Amino acid sequence: MHEDLKNHLCDAVDQKFERQVAFLSALTSHPSTRGNEQSAQAFMADELAARGYEIDRWQIDIAEIQHLPGFSPVLGPYDDAVNVVGIHRSKTQNGRSLILNGHIDVVPAGPLDIWDSPPFEPRVADGWLYGRGGGDMKAGLASNLFALDALATCGLAPGGDVYFQSVVEEECTGNGALACLARGYTADAALIPEPFSEHLVTAQLGVIWFQVHLKGLPTHVAYAGTGANAIEAAFPLIRALHEMEHRWNASENRPDEYGHVDHALNLNIGKIEGGDWTSSVPAWSVFDVRMAIFPGQSIEVAKAEIEQVIMDAARENAFLRNSLPEIVYHGFHAEGYALSRDSSANAASAIAALDKAHHKVSGEALQREAITATTDARFFGLYADIPALVYGPRAEAIHGFNERVDLESMRRITKATALFIADWCGTEEV
Repeated sequence: MHEDLKNHLCDAVDQKFERQVAFLSALTSHPSTRGNEQSAQAFMADELAARGYEIDRWQIDIAEIQHLPGFSPVLGPYDDAVNVVGIHRSKTQNGRSLILNGHIDVVPAGPLDIWDSPPFEPRVADGWLYGRGGGDMKAGLASNLFALDALATCGLAPGGDVYFQSVVEEECTGNGALACLARGYTADAALIPEPFSEHLVTAQLGVIWFQVHLKGLPTHVAYAGTGANAIEAAFPLIRALHEMEHRWNASENRPDEYGHVDHALNLNIGKIEGGDWTSSVPAWSVFDVRMAIFPGQSIEVAKAEIEQVIMDAARENAFLRNSLPEIVYHGFHAEGYALSRDSSANAASAIAALDKAHHKVSGEALQREAITATTDARFFGLYADIPALVYGPRAEAIHGFNERVDLESMRRITKATALFIADWCGTEEV
């Protein structure tokens, strides 16, 4: 790629950056929590259609994906789960193809009174945009779109097919990305601008979600000793799970990518419910758990140990030993994925192209990072032999209060993405 083109693309991003921030603000204003993504997806579809992309918008059908590797079980209906893909079909087909993937779903905002400003009324202050989902990961969707806009501003289009994916379900299953694969969307590489501070993600953990259902023996609290408290029965089970977590994190169990991380695998008790009346010993409780696993660690083996730990702890309880817990898997059944283990020529070439693009924009070498979360990259890398590059802007307090994204970081990511597309796909005249 000529130096003049690189400079023109960067200038084109600058020219439209105010519009990009406005776009991000508008997108962040849609409260696209799970089940409520439709308005945000309609917004994305309209923006893509206005730019002339072919639009594929469909409702995910569980029957079409539940037999596929990487599928995560779900508890509720999928009537409201809609994906959007904007398609650029190259006229020349001289370049390599690319998936630009991002998720539209965001996590719940939590108690609104703890936010400094309403989470779905985005505001810009001191170079940051504040709002739920602005960082994770609507800024990434904006960078993907406006990187393509930069090429169009220069009178160019990618020289290979490009699939702009706006998917649901990333925050709980990943089934949105899986549905894209099932629909036939494959490419020579994928780029996912998740907010990891302009670093290239070389490895990510897998995640398992499950619920533990406990029964108790209800009675009036005046006679509590004759009952069995289903809420308090959860406590020793949780302690046993944390002891398992400690064992899994032992240095001898860590793969090379995480050898330097003392506690990469985190167990989280994300929700607990139980009981029906304050003066009644609770007859039931349910607690929700998230547990991470390393790349290469078997989900089935991990589940077997989780179940054994819970049952062993339950048998220490006089009531539970005769009424053992029920374990229900729903949500993430996600394997870990390590780009660093992809020795293909495609992966090496894609990483090299991103290296060059990042250095041109930032003047610095592209840093690598093994993260302690999961992303949709696993679907492309594990199940479709597509090297998946996770590279996005700096954000803070994702999943927390006052989530924010660094706008200058988003600008740099957009420029680097534009350069990467031009290098990876080549260019053709519009």
